[in-house]
Amino acid sequence: MMASLRQSDRSNTQGAQVKKAFIHLEPSGLPDHPADRVSAFLTAFEAILEYGNYRFLLDLYARITSRCGRCASACQVYQATGNEKDVPCYRTTLLLDIYRRHFSPGGLLGSLSAKNGKLTAAAIDEMVELFYRCTTCRRCTLECPLGVDHGLITHLGRYILSEAGIAPKGLIVSVREQLEGKTANTSAIPLPALLDNLEFLQDELLEMKGAAVTFPVDRAGAEYIFFPAVSDYLMEADTLMGNAVVLHAAGISWTIGSQYYDGINYGLFYNDWVLERVISRLVGEAQRLKAAKILVGECGHASRSAKHYVPAFSQNNALPVVSVLELTWQLIQAKRIQLDPTAVPERVTYHDPCNMARSGWIVEQPRRILGSFVKDFVEMTPNGARNYCCGGGGGLVSLDETHEFRMRVSGKTKAEQIRRTGADIVATPCANCKKQLRELVEYYQLPVQVVGVHDLVLRAIQI
Repeated sequence: MMASLRQSDRSNTQGAQVKKAFIHLEPSGLPDHPADRVSAFLTAFEAILEYGNYRFLLDLYARITSRCGRCASACQVYQATGNEKDVPCYRTTLLLDIYRRHFSPGGLLGSLSAKNGKLTAAAIDEMVELFYRCTTCRRCTLECPLGVDHGLITHLGRYILSEAGIAPKGLIVSVREQLEGKTANTSAIPLPALLDNLEFLQDELLEMKGAAVTFPVDRAGAEYIFFPAVSDYLMEADTLMGNAVVLHAAGISWTIGSQYYDGINYGLFYNDWVLERVISRLVGEAQRLKAAKILVGECGHASRSAKHYVPAFSQNNALPVVSVLELTWQLIQAKRIQLDPTAVPERVTYHDPCNMARSGWIVEQPRRILGSFVKDFVEMTPNGARNYCCGGGGGLVSLDETHEFRMRVSGKTKAEQIRRTGADIVATPCANCKKQLRELVEYYQLPVQVVGVHDLVLRAIQI
């Protein structure tokens, strides 16, 4: 994957804005000859089945129907386009048919059960388009009567495509820097720049709150090692300062690691081996500094990837993973921090990041945090585990080429939700969601400010 890159010359079809984000990879990338491209895809699929743990699930899904269409009612992309190809089970069936035809037990039975299962170069083109029109928000999974996880199948499809040699350029460039670059983070922020910015934020907090709040670096034996989305260090200063003030006011022992300080894990969006390598870097830094727990900042996919995959890849050596939202609510309940109930007079609504809320993990905590000091709070409908995605999920927000698609298609439902609340402020604890929502606010000219939950905590906290 770290090989040289060249632009794809594939023709424009529906979803051209999405497809422009893709590249071929050399020298092990997807060949130009159709037969070789099919062979590369099937070889990658076979290797993933042999060395991964997807086969059991695919065997199950291949034996049941996956085309009832109930998921259409939950998908905001389909709601915006009305195109049957945007129905989640249509996309899932593309991959299941290939599995039935080429890899299911019995072979002939698989061929007979999959009318269109024979893989062609055109089918690969269709998968490239459709697997990256999906935000992988997994809302459709809540509606499937048979429990098919269409988001997981989309992830598997992306994984196979990336191993066959095709993946989004924006993700590849960031991951290369994170895993093999000098800065070891997706935003390419060098350590000296990070340390300078932390000193600046300390001065800001001294002036703002009258307290000597510090950002400890390489403190061995701390209770928490802190991993925010690395972009927070430069682009979400109020969120980062809000995190630091909470930890300072409560007397929490914490640290930032100098050798690895990026909570982002783009492997969750497209490739399992990238996912595992990033988790290994994160865990390695926690072990180097002998931290007791991993604390994840306001980032949906960073929270989910750490919460689910630190245990999966660390086995018996896994450290507890805590969201900063969980910790802040615990501190409020214990009266270890005090918040001014008059600090935020505006009407506030809350957007649930899919990677936090869909499983029911982080739903009530941020609402209780906000409810402890925000007097005019209004909910979007629906919300919580059934929320609508911001429209930039699944890594799409990181691909500038998808902007028009994210505004006019995948983000349209969320913009309408925000408008209906009449809110002045949308709070959301996710760097990707904030970027997408700010672009939606500008695109649809909504009179709303988008902030993090700890941006508002920063305004209200009393030291």
